Amino acid sequence: MKSVTLSVPVLPARPPLGAQVADDGVLFRVYSRHATRLWVMLFDHPRDGAPVREVEFTEREGDVWGVFVKGARAGQCYALRADGPHGGGAAFRKDRWLLDPYALAVVGREKWGAAIPAASPTGMDFPKGLIVGPDDFDWGDEKRPCIPLAEAVVYETSVRGFTVDGSSGVRHPGTYRGIIEKIPHLKRLGVNVVELLPVHEFDEMEFQREGGPRKELRNFWGYSTLAFFAPMARYACASDKGEHLREFKEMVKALHAEGIEVMLDVVFNHTAEGGPKGPTYSFRGLDNEVYYMLEDDREGYRNYTGCGNTVNCNHPAVNDFIVDCLRYWAREFHVDGFRFDLATILTRGQNGEVLGNPPVVERIAEDPVLRGVKLVAEAWDAAGCYQVGSFPNRHWSEWNGRYRDDMRAFWRGDEHMLSAFATRLCGSSDLYDRPGQSPLKSINFFACHDGFTLADITSYERKHNLANCEENRDGDNNNHSSNGGKEGETKDPAILRRRERRRMNMLATLFLSQGVPMMLAGDEFGRTQKGNNNAYCQDNAISWVDWKLLETHGPLCDFTAKMVAFRKAHPALRRASFLAGAAPFKGATPDIRWYGPDGAPDPDWGNGYALACRLDGHKTHTGAAEDDEHLYMIFNSGEKPATFILPLGDKEKWRLAFTTQDAAVRIGRNEEGAVVVKVDGESVTVFTSPLA
Repeated sequence: MKSVTLSVPVLPARPPLGAQVADDGVLFRVYSRHATRLWVMLFDHPRDGAPVREVEFTEREGDVWGVFVKGARAGQCYALRADGPHGGGAAFRKDRWLLDPYALAVVGREKWGAAIPAASPTGMDFPKGLIVGPDDFDWGDEKRPCIPLAEAVVYETSVRGFTVDGSSGVRHPGTYRGIIEKIPHLKRLGVNVVELLPVHEFDEMEFQREGGPRKELRNFWGYSTLAFFAPMARYACASDKGEHLREFKEMVKALHAEGIEVMLDVVFNHTAEGGPKGPTYSFRGLDNEVYYMLEDDREGYRNYTGCGNTVNCNHPAVNDFIVDCLRYWAREFHVDGFRFDLATILTRGQNGEVLGNPPVVERIAEDPVLRGVKLVAEAWDAAGCYQVGSFPNRHWSEWNGRYRDDMRAFWRGDEHMLSAFATRLCGSSDLYDRPGQSPLKSINFFACHDGFTLADITSYERKHNLANCEENRDGDNNNHSSNGGKEGETKDPAILRRRERRRMNMLATLFLSQGVPMMLAGDEFGRTQKGNNNAYCQDNAISWVDWKLLETHGPLCDFTAKMVAFRKAHPALRRASFLAGAAPFKGATPDIRWYGPDGAPDPDWGNGYALACRLDGHKTHTGAAEDDEHLYMIFNSGEKPATFILPLGDKEKWRLAFTTQDAAVRIGRNEEGAVVVKVDGESVTVFTSPLA
């Protein structure tokens, strides 16, 4: 038999639409179903106010328009124009400049926060796409870390906020290179997944464009995307020639070299174009009624996001756009995962109805390129659809908002929280114990960018958002927080110590919980936002990481690193299956046994404030990847001390692993001769014992 050599094609990293560079020109391909004419304008420089050349699209295949422009080249800038109907859902204006949705880079404004002239349909201030040539970045022998989800420790941060403060001591503050310079700190903590707030191109000056009392504010978080394929230019040291693409890749490569993955926070639920009175940048002018969900009158937008518009994610063309974008970031930039902002929007149909099996969610999960990346849903939206525990795909994990709220309430000292605490500690089986699911469905956190920092959870009982110029109406009113005796800043040493201990309790709980832990940048050394729980527009000390806090909260940082290391050392805390007996009502099993104070066989689930549990270390019992020690964990959220009996067997010898209390743990015997442990109020204490 004649041998045959098979040539296996490699899936292209570049998307099928946009600007495709050839030897003698550039092929432009754009989607628009309802346009009647399309043009591409070419510019030699990013801030040119008029094109040097304009060419009309000459070919159309279905809804995809194409034109090959001979002589066009990589490094030139471009924008689009589109003509078509106006009204009844359509919003074409042939004089309006438009950004290509598939633009791989956006240029035009290099410096962050630079004042801009009044908005105009054309001119120097309009963002332009950059024609990007073939990728010549040298990844070298880079190997992706491929961190199993069970071993992930996620660290959420803003590229800018992480290093822009002068206290960071980096040479390139507020940039991708600044992240590289802080890798030693990430290694010290032991985190292995960095989750970046949006890095897709956005306009930090959008509030200036709006005018009014917020005109001096900046869009700091970046949840207002202009171009989904383009890295944020002003997070780079240079960008006019596409340097920001290289700098982003350098950051990813450097993190991967240290065993740290990169996850992106992506915003496919709305865009920077906002409501009917918002600016037109791209989607509205190319095919408004395809890209967005419109009201029945075909004039207004369905607003399930609170941001003026809602992306029509389950329209086939938009579905393609989202998957093309995710593939590009995974292949071109070697990104390891995505967290989807307001991901419930992905489950809505074209009329806003919630679908049982939404096509885009399923397609992302089953896409052959994306099967190896982490997928995390923020499983709610601004219109009241809350899908924590029911997001419709088993391959996705979820930000567990129930974990955040229940665990905060427990450590605040709320009544009747023992049962909820135990359930969250064991991976939220009430939410996720379904066929084919595991505790790894739950991304556990006490604090994230949206809400109080860990320090503010223990320092403020009310939000303090006046600086946002919304009369303190914005932000969540239910923070499940406690100030420890005084609202805000204080010099009282007793209150300060109590706050620090509560932070340690929450950090310990986070890393002792089944599921995937996530922490907010700066929480390891007490970063505060002065009680602002919605700092989306605060490009200042409220949002920036203050590295000077390491000097005063160094022990808290050391404790955080110790907790990460403790988790990594104990596979019983990183199970890929649910513990039998995880929920209090299921009773004791070999996996886990619950104890109440003073020798009680069970906690007072309805009224108590303290409990202990023994977690078996045998992998055959726990389903962990390998054998571990037995763990005996005591949690006391009450203000009074509590006494527990150590469950000593013939071959179990307990050793104190750590405690958050100030005084030494008191160990003795009761009248019956049992070994007892007395723990302080508001404390966590953990013992280990080797296997028999």
